[in-house]
Amino acid sequence: MYEQIKSDLVAAMKAQEKFKLEVLRMLKSALMNEEINLGGNGSGLTDEQVLAVIKREVKKRNSSIEEYEKYGKTETVEQLKQEVEILSVYLPPEMSDEELEAKVDEILTELGVTDIKGMGLAMKEIGARLGASADMSKVSKLVKDKLNN
Repeated sequence: MYEQIKSDLVAAMKAQEKFKLEVLRMLKSALMNEEINLGGNGSGLTDEQVLAVIKREVKKRNSSIEEYEKYGKTETVEQLKQEVEILSVYLPPEMSDEELEAKVDEILTELGVTDIKGMGLAMKEIGARLGASADMSKVSKLVKDKLNN
């Protein structure tokens, strides 16, 4: 995946797509920082680690969008939305709410978690199984709702 991002960066450079190039450079920088933080030994990042960085970058922008919308900064909001669009290309499609709920129910039943005390265990297992295909903030809210009833 990291190689795909690098080749897309080169393609954007050749096509003189300045905005896309800027976003991909930022992403490459974030990936390099992640590798350093993980004690980079030159072997590179796994696809899961790359996905985690991309999700983190998208999440940052989405929270910034909310803040800028509060203050009426429409130009900045549009720019951030375009950045999210470019970054989202590298993410797998997210599960629908129905699919997510079914998976959460299945995992909770499998683990035998019935109250809020088991939420940590459930979240760890759900995160491991669903990875980047689920928004973990949605998952957390869903699990809380199910365990509080």
